[in-house]
Amino acid sequence: MRDPDEFSPSGYWYPDGGSDQTISLLDQLRRYRAAETAMRARTRATMLMNENDLRALRFLLHEQRAGRSVRPIDLSRVLDISTASTTMLIDRLERGGHAHRAPHPSDRRAGIVVPTTHGDDEVRATLGAMHQRMLAYVDALSDHDRAIIVRFLGGMSAAVESDASTAPAP
Repeated sequence: MRDPDEFSPSGYWYPDGGSDQTISLLDQLRRYRAAETAMRARTRATMLMNENDLRALRFLLHEQRAGRSVRPIDLSRVLDISTASTTMLIDRLERGGHAHRAPHPSDRRAGIVVPTTHGDDEVRATLGAMHQRMLAYVDALSDHDRAIIVRFLGGMSAAVESDASTAPAP
């Protein structure tokens, strides 16, 4: 069965229609969201990981690049999952060769979770070419266009995250 968001655009989603350009812009935003959702599903399938596993690995790699250690409780908080779920998640990451447990560098009573070279390599192999295409496209835009798009996406995020009374004006 097809996702209702994949149907051809009609503008009926929006009250009082809106201009053709407005509807076209919002339809392209939905198209991007659908493409990103499909890409995430392909990535999870390729890497044999669920959504939280992939989010955890991204967080571990980010923190490692920033020179920060990650404790299991940090993963629990970032992913908003229980400590029991975090233990199972770390076990899966270890079994997949994406991360391993290690002693905390300064607290002998604590442990940390460290991404493996394999985990980093697999993310780069799976997503690297797509990320390069995305960067090349954005780099080809003018500074002015990038600023407009950043403002637009920030406003759209705020509109989706909040109720109508607190959404920012354009």
